[in-house]
Amino acid sequence: MSSYRKQPESKSRHITAEGEKKLKDELLQLWKIERPKVTQSVAEAAALGDRSENAEYIYGKKRLREIDRRVRYLSKRLEEIIVVNTTPCDQGKVYFGAWITLEDDQGKIVRYRLVGPDEIDPQRGFISIDSPLGRAMLGKPCHCGFSVITPTGESSYSITDIAYSASSP
Repeated sequence: MSSYRKQPESKSRHITAEGEKKLKDELLQLWKIERPKVTQSVAEAAALGDRSENAEYIYGKKRLREIDRRVRYLSKRLEEIIVVNTTPCDQGKVYFGAWITLEDDQGKIVRYRLVGPDEIDPQRGFISIDSPLGRAMLGKPCHCGFSVITPTGESSYSITDIAYSASSP
């Protein structure tokens, strides 16, 4: 089973500088380190004889196809992305790259960073600019209330803080 994330259906081509570095690092890891290792193991497995019943050979070829597919995707994606490494003039509104603190109608506080589809990471609070929540708060000022329709229903939020600092969590 592949250890790679599903490739996002990319609407936005925007990415943070950190996100671009992560994609470049992954491409380098796959192309310069992992692919040569797997190629070598496939060659060694092929030398053992009958390839039709050789599990190492079959698995290795499958792994090479996965690596090659991801390398093609990353190479193409890196050509088309737009790196956003500046902060907006009006830092009092929600734009790409912002850290946003929200309070829901139950009083629960949540913090998100608005990123591109290649950087989504719910564990770190990174949500896509293309998500329903991301689209709903885009361009909104601090202390603004808004509602968003999600797969679980309608939710209401109030923006309590907006930050663009690199030192944000």
